[in-house]
Amino acid sequence: MQIWRRGGKEMDKPTAEHLFEVINAREEVLRRLIRKCAYLKYVEARLGDRTLYVDEILRDGFCINMINTPLYPLKVVTNLQEAVWDADIVVNILPSTETHPVFQQIGRFWRERRTMLVIISLAKMAAGVPAENVLYLGGPNIAAEVYNKEYANARICGSEKWSKPLAQFLRQPHFVVWDNSDLTTHEGMGGLKNVYAIGAGALMNESATSKAVYFAHCTSKMIYITHLLAEQPERLAGHLLANTLLKGRNAWYGEKLAKGELKIEMGDNISGKRMIQGVLAVEAFHELLRQPSLSVMHPELNKLVAPVELCPILRALYKILIQRAYHEAKSPSGLALIAALQSNVCSIQRSKSHSHA
Repeated sequence: MQIWRRGGKEMDKPTAEHLFEVINAREEVLRRLIRKCAYLKYVEARLGDRTLYVDEILRDGFCINMINTPLYPLKVVTNLQEAVWDADIVVNILPSTETHPVFQQIGRFWRERRTMLVIISLAKMAAGVPAENVLYLGGPNIAAEVYNKEYANARICGSEKWSKPLAQFLRQPHFVVWDNSDLTTHEGMGGLKNVYAIGAGALMNESATSKAVYFAHCTSKMIYITHLLAEQPERLAGHLLANTLLKGRNAWYGEKLAKGELKIEMGDNISGKRMIQGVLAVEAFHELLRQPSLSVMHPELNKLVAPVELCPILRALYKILIQRAYHEAKSPSGLALIAALQSNVCSIQRSKSHSHA
């Protein structure tokens, strides 16, 4: 088993200092590095006398995105062809924005293969591999929690030929893996989760009632939108609806915006977190759901409207994140985001009260 990682990415000094603290706090990690004669380089990095590289620390069992969770040492290669040339199973954990160009290169390496491999991916790609040999994996789970044996769920979608045996192989008491063939629902829910996670993060420090109303609303809308887009939608289960909705880079982004620690003008590619996919997803779903060809009957106005008209939270996120329309008095973007979400949550709560009455 080996992992490919681009070479040359440097670790900054604050991260190196934090990693040094993590190393010294764990006796087994400390002893392992001393036995490998690798401890000194982390001392030098802590002092600023040496630059550490991300692929270098990965070989010692440290991941730049999981600094607080030391891993087992991994066999790391920086040559893409070496990593995938004769692989039987390839697991793609690249961000969706980088999957296509990387797999374009990989596809050229595989043209001469006599046997076909299996790909397990977190994002769609095209690599000259038969569709039945490509499977998609989704949460809800956080990598560090899976590694620490905290309870998590995942679903693996694709041909039953591979999805069922792989789900059974991956399944553990603390890691429940479901198999399913409905790729549309899987991809749709994954994108919608990114959208609504930003709002969930923005309301992280609000009242329990606001968060409960928001969660109930966004999960119902995720089901509604997915059923609208899928030809034969599956029976949706809650474990996919909550996929990193409350914990992940999109929720983190929403929380930082709400606190004023980030500004929308900084863009959606944030240092240390990379691409905040929820921002692009907000624009994509808003544009898709405003198409007249998808018109549905409004339950109160009794007339046909674009589906986006029934998605107030999506419209609020679009107005703030894409149109960058701030509220009165030119409020900071973070306050505007909270105000917009609170306003929509309150209106949702009122409308549900009236309907029950």
